[in-house]
Amino acid sequence: MDDINTLKYKVGGLLYIPAFKDGIADKILKRKYRNLTSVCFCLEDSIMDDAVESAEKQLISTLSEIKTRASDLRSLPLIFIRTRSGAHFKAFSEKLGDVSDIVTGFVFPKFNNINGKEYFGILSDLNRSANKKFYGMPILESIAVADKRMRSRNLCEIADIIGQNKDLTLNVRVGGNDFCRLYGLRRNCRQTIYDICVVRDILTDILNMFCADYVVSGPVWEYFGTDISDPWAKGLIRELELDRLNGFIGKTAIHPCQLPLIFNSLKVSSEDYNDAISVLDWRSDRAGVIKGGSIKAPRMNEVKCHTDWAARIKILGEIYGVR
Repeated sequence: MDDINTLKYKVGGLLYIPAFKDGIADKILKRKYRNLTSVCFCLEDSIMDDAVESAEKQLISTLSEIKTRASDLRSLPLIFIRTRSGAHFKAFSEKLGDVSDIVTGFVFPKFNNINGKEYFGILSDLNRSANKKFYGMPILESIAVADKRMRSRNLCEIADIIGQNKDLTLNVRVGGNDFCRLYGLRRNCRQTIYDICVVRDILTDILNMFCADYVVSGPVWEYFGTDISDPWAKGLIRELELDRLNGFIGKTAIHPCQLPLIFNSLKVSSEDYNDAISVLDWRSDRAGVIKGGSIKAPRMNEVKCHTDWAARIKILGEIYGVR
């Protein structure tokens, strides 16, 4: 297993699957989903309250089949489980038994300054009793984060909780649809989340607080289809471009057709990769700048400014490739 500094970038496009779905193990094992890097089995919003128990049983069956039939556990995508609350997380984790061996971690919905300590406390207890390490991925999507009257204070308190558990935090995630729901808003397939000013404002503050120290994953894109020349794909590609520009890495996916586009967005350009290597291999004792970029678009590489950027580009290039 990779260390957290590499693993956090491998989440990439996280495919959400309702836990009650059957036949998923076969699709994962036979690699039916192109560019699947990680999967999240959801026991929360995608499951009606009365169906939780049956969804749990199906999920345990799915995980058991994956573990039993997999020829090499290292070739599996990263597997996460999204539970409903701290109490549900604790109760369900005790039901997993040996199938927990293939689980990378857990997704914490509606994460805030009140329930955050509970989530990570349960995760820490689970790690103390396990023979492997489990990671957490908090989702910031509640009114406590959205409402500007209390956002700054609450984000600071959330950052303190996550900071105390940095070695267990694989990604910080955001709930774009949840933020839109709070204001009765929704983007169409020709618009991006950045066109919704009130939501963009929330995302900006989250990035400001977390993207320097964590991988922050982009919000879900709710449109899909079969033809990547259609508006759904063009809109996703545009939003992915803005995600990367603003500091998001990776994205929640709600349909397998989105995965290749998300994966491709994580590839780095050859000029970025070459410049990153140049910055990381800096040898000059005098010059702090050097020319980089392409012949048509030369640019300045500055070692003091671009080292963190270069380290991230190098890791992404090694994982997703160079274009």
